[in-house]
Amino acid sequence: MLFGKNFSDHMFLMNYDENKGWHDPRIIPYQTLSLAPSTMVFHYGQELFEGLKAYRTKNGEIQLFRPEKNIERMNNTSRRLCIPEIDPSDALQAIKEIVKTDSDWVPHEADHSLYIRPFIIATDPFIGVKPSSTYLFMIILSPVGSYYPEGINPVKIYVENEYVRAVKGGIGASKAGANYAASLKGQDKAKHLGYTQVLWLDGVERKYIDEVGTMNVFFVIDGVVKTPALEGSILPGVTRDSCIHILKSWGYKVEETRVALQEIIDASRNGKLNEAFGTGTAAVISPIGTLNNGGEEIIINNAEIGPIAKKLYDTITGIQYGEIKDEFGWTLTV
Repeated sequence: MLFGKNFSDHMFLMNYDENKGWHDPRIIPYQTLSLAPSTMVFHYGQELFEGLKAYRTKNGEIQLFRPEKNIERMNNTSRRLCIPEIDPSDALQAIKEIVKTDSDWVPHEADHSLYIRPFIIATDPFIGVKPSSTYLFMIILSPVGSYYPEGINPVKIYVENEYVRAVKGGIGASKAGANYAASLKGQDKAKHLGYTQVLWLDGVERKYIDEVGTMNVFFVIDGVVKTPALEGSILPGVTRDSCIHILKSWGYKVEETRVALQEIIDASRNGKLNEAFGTGTAAVISPIGTLNNGGEEIIINNAEIGPIAKKLYDTITGIQYGEIKDEFGWTLTV
């Protein structure tokens, strides 16, 4: 099952207009949309999306993993983009109902899941820069296989020094398509150089680490786990937050701070860079084996997955699939 290639039988829709607010929630067969060429989303990019998954446990139940965090982030993005917020209970009910409707699409195979994509677009047929007065909220579903069909192998990362993805005060902390459009050039550049992902630096000084591709990033330096602080230019990832909670529960020292690229280089040279990994919904944990900074390659943990990354992956996926007791109250049965 290729990620994002196949979609389930149904989709959820709900409309917004200034007089009625959010109204007419409905589940209909998956189908194409009919929109005027002047629809504002095409011209001014006023839209957002989220991503989470439904998992089938060994006893056949279907559960979600921290859906309230995705809904909270969705409404935070809405505020930034002048999109009307959706009542969190309504959004959660919509997610649960569409998953129930297409529950047969939740895979039974190990390490497979049903990807859930809620999104909102501006729908005014109008050419002019202003917030739309009408919107469409939709949810579509896509079954996905294991992100690591051949095992969790560390990826090679290219440090991007030419292009920037976001700056503080912009929309870097929002789950908006514009953030991903801004990242395409760097991602394409890395791909042509033979690297899997991009390590983005801050957009002002090009000195501090922001994100890895579409993931948050963690570094283990001399036993201390460090991750860039949420200062407005990076996405507050649900997996990132989960890792921080779990690591602290294990007794690790976790620092949410500004992480300078030079600090990583120095730690590597001094033999103190223990491991590095990215976190996100798709891969959960993506270990980093190589960093290329201006042609200089830094090999991390002999290009092998580190013990912390492996334990985090096993723990989070164990909770998601109901194989490990959920000590945090993060799962919700559909």
